[in-house]
Amino acid sequence: MTHLPSSFGSHSPVTPRIDFKASKAVRAALSAIGRTEDLRFSPDNRLLAIAGFARKRCLVLRIDVISAPSGPQITIHDFMELTSASMGEVHGLDFIDDRTLVVANRDGLIAIFALPSGDPAGRQCEIAPIRQIKGGLFCKLKTPGSVAVRRESWGRVSLLVCNNYRNRVTRHVVNRWWGYRASSNQLLLKHGLDIPDGIALSHDGQWVAVSSHGTKDVKIYSMSASLGPDTEPAGILQNVNYPHGLRFTGDDRQILVADAGSPMLHVYDGDAGWSGCRMPSHSIAVIDDETFARGRASAEEGGPKGLDIDRSNSVVAVTCEEQTLAFFPLVSITGRPATVTRGDRLTIS
Repeated sequence: MTHLPSSFGSHSPVTPRIDFKASKAVRAALSAIGRTEDLRFSPDNRLLAIAGFARKRCLVLRIDVISAPSGPQITIHDFMELTSASMGEVHGLDFIDDRTLVVANRDGLIAIFALPSGDPAGRQCEIAPIRQIKGGLFCKLKTPGSVAVRRESWGRVSLLVCNNYRNRVTRHVVNRWWGYRASSNQLLLKHGLDIPDGIALSHDGQWVAVSSHGTKDVKIYSMSASLGPDTEPAGILQNVNYPHGLRFTGDDRQILVADAGSPMLHVYDGDAGWSGCRMPSHSIAVIDDETFARGRASAEEGGPKGLDIDRSNSVVAVTCEEQTLAFFPLVSITGRPATVTRGDRLTIS
């Protein structure tokens, strides 16, 4: 395993990718999507949605991840491109369920979409949202970026939204039985955040991690009943240039952080919980020098943006403009055998 600092040095070896199978049509769609941001596996692990920021669309891939003695095998069978008058600069996305997608438009609002029925079949679909979320009178959405979905009781769903340039995270509770109408809008987090650019929830519901672009770190907050705008972070992940996508591993004992300002993913260990400050246990190059240099329009660009771990907890997917999609065995990133812990309850007073 390669141990590297977050300050990028030339000729950093790249951890081996998983060579996925895909048709020429699928690869052409990936090449054409342009600048990407977040990406997300569906709950059943059969779809992978990619935010097409520049072209104002979502690319949804039909995917299979299969366990094999030699490691995970991936096939992308098909795709569809989704556009909408309610899709703009698509920055973040997450699934409410296997057929319902939440999209965060940094130049607009949050939109909730039902995916078109039937097979993807390489289709280009213009769709209308089930609902748009604007926020409330005292909690307006502004420049929504990344979004995290958590299912609660009685058909309710919490949408935790990074308002990128308002330096805050808001919470919007919607109910699927009411057509995803928002029943509550509140300012959830603010203390210590400077351009929150990514968000992830632990599987046990105890922690929320938020990338803070301006402070070049990740803030971790305890999901207690007292959580609010003045709550100080319980923990801070340091030594990352420009954090973007991030994910807890299935057992919640590690956090992976994509560094948009370097070719690296950083791995942080939290075996004893996530309180306190910590440095990466190790950092892994996931983009080669030449590709990184092509995307180096500024000190904040060139590295990985979107990051997700598939629902089998065996594959890491990353995306950025110059490398639209790459997969890696999770064990090659973390150095630990994959374990899965399921949790889908989040309670916030």
